Amino acid sequence: MTDEDDATVEAYMTREVATVSPDETVGAVTERIASGDDHSGFPVCDGRRVEGFVSAHDLLLEEAHEPIFKVMTTDILVAHPEMDIDDAARVILRSGIRKLSVVDDAGNLVGIISNADVIRSHIERATPGKVDKLMQTLENIHGVETRNERREVLLDELTPTQGKVYADELEGRRYELERGLAEPLVVVDADGQLLLADGHHRVTAARTLGIDEMEAYVIVIDEPVELGLARTAESENLGSIEDIESVDYAHHPLVETTQRLSE
Repeated sequence: MTDEDDATVEAYMTREVATVSPDETVGAVTERIASGDDHSGFPVCDGRRVEGFVSAHDLLLEEAHEPIFKVMTTDILVAHPEMDIDDAARVILRSGIRKLSVVDDAGNLVGIISNADVIRSHIERATPGKVDKLMQTLENIHGVETRNERREVLLDELTPTQGKVYADELEGRRYELERGLAEPLVVVDADGQLLLADGHHRVTAARTLGIDEMEAYVIVIDEPVELGLARTAESENLGSIEDIESVDYAHHPLVETTQRLSE
């Protein structure tokens, strides 16, 4: 299982990728798409180098004898294998595509990451490991004893410790919540104050869906202690999840397009 702090595209991408060459015909590729349920399009590669992408939509109304390089989309988004999986999710959700080709520094195809891979990555995240690490950190820094409970928490009772979330990532969190795929929150119960340590996108998405409570790993500290999480919430004037700001997508440095790679 991949450590949550190191979850990259490379860890979850599919390495064996079906491709087509620029010289294949519209008719041949149309037949490949029609003959199976696995593909609605293909990366177009000259050798290993990605030249574009051809989808079923690109093939509509085209003559069967036309070569793919005349109808393919050439300016496509591609990701780097070292890209964080959450950032890949934002790109996929923001652009409305189902799959993102993954290329190395030379522009060679090394895999493909899909929306299904992104969902799988979040289901497989090692939340108990994250909780254990946070418990150890709190105990070492503050000299307190902690215990872990699994319970439902009311969202209105949570104090956020992060002031901003990505607007486009909320679509993925809503998708997970609607299908029961979302992982539990991580909350610190500091002598009665419920500090949200992890899950700000999830609670923001839940609020838009009218969800009032969610399952959480709750780290309980029974004695009074001044936590850094509480200081962060106070310094950013965060009193409830209503104070979390949704910000638009910022272009990630490991996202490229095939046209930029060819320059």
